[in-house]
Amino acid sequence: MKKTSILILTLILLFTSADSLHAQRSKKQDIATDDYSMFYKDLEYRLLGPFRGGRAAAVTGIPGNEKVFYQGATGGGVWKTTDAGVSWENVSDGYFGGTIGAVEVARSDRNIIYASGGEVTVRGNVSHGYGVWKSLDAGETWTYMGLRDGQYIPRLRVHPQNPDLVYAAVLGHLFGLNEERGIYRSEDGGGTWKKILYVSREAGACDLILDPSN
Repeated sequence: MKKTSILILTLILLFTSADSLHAQRSKKQDIATDDYSMFYKDLEYRLLGPFRGGRAAAVTGIPGNEKVFYQGATGGGVWKTTDAGVSWENVSDGYFGGTIGAVEVARSDRNIIYASGGEVTVRGNVSHGYGVWKSLDAGETWTYMGLRDGQYIPRLRVHPQNPDLVYAAVLGHLFGLNEERGIYRSEDGGGTWKKILYVSREAGACDLILDPSN
């Protein structure tokens, strides 16, 4: 009888200790969560516009400059703000428009911008584009750089030290076969493009990432 009592008492102590330990861990986790979220609880999203630009499929900023941003809209071309979204100006009008898939600013020269047509939000009424455009003066003027038959080019990447080394993820035709799809690279600032990854006329590329450390 004494052995049974000791066993029951031991089990009670074990369960009590386990519950206490679990409660302490839960409390610590709650405190950690509360401490982390307290920095964001008073933040709210607000609409910055442009108010008639359509869906935004491409947005990019400039490292070190918190007031300049570019937006590529669906059916609205490329827009630019220099006052952190208080006002916006369309910088592609007169050169190109339509749906923008990607906007990329060269880190080594912030005046150099690449923009491509064709959104990646695949749906029944998705809008295609007409290739890649380039600006050497922060969006004041633009030059056409090809890949017209790619139709949907949802991602552009520029080498951080070399603004002439550009990569493009080309999705291609959504509802048919075509050759101009896959991953393309330009080593002369978009003057010529080389297909460096291609699977078939049915498979395109929709995203592309450069390793910032390599």
